[in-house]
Amino acid sequence: MKSSPVTVISEPKQDHANIEERENSRTNEEKESNSSSGQSLQTDAVAKESPVKDISPPQSLSTLPIDLLNFLCDILQSDGTLEKHDLHPPQVDDDLKRWLDAQNRRALGRKLSSDTTSEYPSSAKMQWHFFIEQSIFDILSKPDSLIRSFSDENHQLFDTQTIWYLMLRLTRVAPSVVFDSLWNVAGILFKPPEKLESLHDWAKEESSGPGGNRALSNLQAAQVMNICLHALVAAAPLVSDARQLANMSRIRSYGLAMLGLETSSLEPVKLCLAYEDAFTNDLALRLARRLFASIPTRRRFADLMELQTDVKTDEKREPDVLEGVLATLKFLDLDTTPALQFLDQERDLHEKRVPTLLLDWARTVMLQDWEGSAEVSADGSFGGALAMMAAIYKHRKSLLLGDIHFRTEYFAERLDPVGMPLEWLLFETNKRTLHLLDHPYLFNPSTLVTYFRAINYSRMNQAYESAKATDGLMHSTMSKNNLMTDRRSRNALEERLRIAVSTFLVLEISRKNVLGDTFNSIWRREERELMRPLKVRLGEGAGEEGLDSGGVQQEFFRLAIAEALHPDCDAFVIDNRTKMTWFQPGSPEPLWKFELIGMIVSLAVYNGLTLPVTFPKALYRKLLDHDVTELHHIADGWPDLANGLTSLLEWDEKDGLVEDIFARTYEFSIDQFGQPVSREMGEGFQWPQFADLSSSSNPLDAPMVTNENRNNYVSDYIRWLTDVSVRPQYEAFRKGFFTCIDRRSLTLFDPETLQSVVEGIQEIDISEMRRATRYIGWDASHKTVRDFWGIVKRYDLDQKRRLLEFVTASDRVPVGGMRNLQFTLQRNGVDDGHLPSSYTCYGILLLPEYSSKDILREKLAMALENSKGFGFA
Repeated sequence: MKSSPVTVISEPKQDHANIEERENSRTNEEKESNSSSGQSLQTDAVAKESPVKDISPPQSLSTLPIDLLNFLCDILQSDGTLEKHDLHPPQVDDDLKRWLDAQNRRALGRKLSSDTTSEYPSSAKMQWHFFIEQSIFDILSKPDSLIRSFSDENHQLFDTQTIWYLMLRLTRVAPSVVFDSLWNVAGILFKPPEKLESLHDWAKEESSGPGGNRALSNLQAAQVMNICLHALVAAAPLVSDARQLANMSRIRSYGLAMLGLETSSLEPVKLCLAYEDAFTNDLALRLARRLFASIPTRRRFADLMELQTDVKTDEKREPDVLEGVLATLKFLDLDTTPALQFLDQERDLHEKRVPTLLLDWARTVMLQDWEGSAEVSADGSFGGALAMMAAIYKHRKSLLLGDIHFRTEYFAERLDPVGMPLEWLLFETNKRTLHLLDHPYLFNPSTLVTYFRAINYSRMNQAYESAKATDGLMHSTMSKNNLMTDRRSRNALEERLRIAVSTFLVLEISRKNVLGDTFNSIWRREERELMRPLKVRLGEGAGEEGLDSGGVQQEFFRLAIAEALHPDCDAFVIDNRTKMTWFQPGSPEPLWKFELIGMIVSLAVYNGLTLPVTFPKALYRKLLDHDVTELHHIADGWPDLANGLTSLLEWDEKDGLVEDIFARTYEFSIDQFGQPVSREMGEGFQWPQFADLSSSSNPLDAPMVTNENRNNYVSDYIRWLTDVSVRPQYEAFRKGFFTCIDRRSLTLFDPETLQSVVEGIQEIDISEMRRATRYIGWDASHKTVRDFWGIVKRYDLDQKRRLLEFVTASDRVPVGGMRNLQFTLQRNGVDDGHLPSSYTCYGILLLPEYSSKDILREKLAMALENSKGFGFA
């Protein structure tokens, strides 16, 4: 980076006219003269022996080199003529200032026209004030001079931190001029491309407005937007660490300036108010709205260009404007050399600052423009702000953001949690209207689970009401003195309508044959039957009928899924290390069994119950139609394999050839039913099913894995592991899984949330459980209660799971935490001789009052160690 040439300039000519008046009255000849005069500032650096030149100052400048910008901002600060504003900090202190060339800080100066040593006169200070503000307005309000001022000699935009720093300096001396100028230049973003002008009259009208600037390409538009967005980022208060950034963003996601009194200590009130001042600045907010509104407009221009038959179609479509903006923010991918030098901790903070504050600005515009409906306009500032959030979410990993940064609790608190998800199912997305649930990253996972269960409950209630209405119609038809008087005809009709009038899905399950009875109960059931509320009679004879709290249902699913996934059934395999369950490649079990197992999982999820299973995230990615192509997609299920493949990819051939060190052939190999089975990986190859093993053989001449093909090898291995080798079994399971689940409702989830919906949360927080527990017969301060919590607090994870299963019939915590779990401690007399027991249907632990803590510990341990089933039904 070359240092900027400098000189010392003398007192500007007196000019008290208003900035806008001077801008409008200046002739084209004057502008050209001023431009050339501005260039006269950029002379060679002042050498030590060179005398200071006293030159005639210009009325304005044509560009703002970094060090000249620093110099002009320092003048306004030192003269005290900077604009009074509410941004924080009010001005940039010396420890924050950065110069391109340290010598310029000493060389740049100003000199009075007369040789006087008196204090710089106020009139001259005001002349400098007008000159600097005029220069800022002239440069920032034109796209060419704006881009040139924030680019290097190779016409590449400065790095993001340098642009932010320059905007920080400008917005602390003349924020109104800066935001107003940038608002003017942002108007050019709405100018249609020249090719559209020749085809549409409306495009000509748009282009005939004031300014006369030519339309910008998407690359140029992205540069203009980049600079303008950095001005908005610079308007926010400076914080000391990334934690403060995240906290303030979280507070503002609720639509609040600060949290309530109980949690106001999260961040200082002063910082909260400084944030509020920045995000409610009228000119900054006006600029943000115009910038976001330009995004859907430019996308609409691109769509129109593609639809024109008169425009050549062989031209490659320009990259989306937001892709151009975000490309400069991907710190992990950039090779840009920083123009200014910053400390490592400053750069680390800035990596979080820009994307976080861009989200905050987008969220601010959305919350102010939102009209209260989940259906929102795809155009205008709201649609553009939402598009910005969507683009940042797409690139969140390279921008070092987590899912929590995108959550906007304001919407969830004001939308109907039951009616709105149902409206979404019927909503059809179009180019003019969007639905907020098509952007699920805006919502907390527990909120999305609530919406998902509201959808399932509505479908269940609809199936119940339909059967109930049919039953009422049937009884009115068969009643005495009505249409059907013959008893045999009534009985025949009643039998034929038995399925139609059953208001519940009733499963009769014996404990001796749980899985077989389950298969027989759900096989060939009509969809409308499966949609109804579930009742389970588990046991012998009449069985134990599940009640509202679902304890018997939970016990049934626990027993059924444990038997279905047992390795002895040859349908699934369980990893000894991770305990993950996966499909058995080439399983001898018929495909209908996999479909029925999928139906069992579907029924559990549909009825809001979790299962004691542990599937790898790859399964949930496949159910959501996400690709499984990366090593981190399989790391939880096959950690040793993932580590081995990572070593293969990272191997440096300076230490030996890949084929010599790893000695791998281009095959997928597993041990199947006691014998090694392998197939060369390639297009057209399939994994042999159980019946084909005897008639097929392993390849003898598979090619070696080399440095040239190792990347393809890893990709193919992941594909064969998660797709090719288990495709028939997975497809049958998938078919069963979607028996009860609406496919669109599943798009609310990411793989992690879907996994928690199916499996629950395996971590058990005793402190959270204690806060959510209710008491019957005593209160939380009773000695036995305090002893109980003192004992279970020291339990390991296995003991905690046993306790939870003993009381609720499930060893998993539902999504949303303990607050969604029914856990009650009920006093059960005073007796050292009885063990604790439970009502799993109601989540009640019946705990006697023991004479000592040691007896309580002993009796509770015995109850958990010897418990079978779920206590009392």
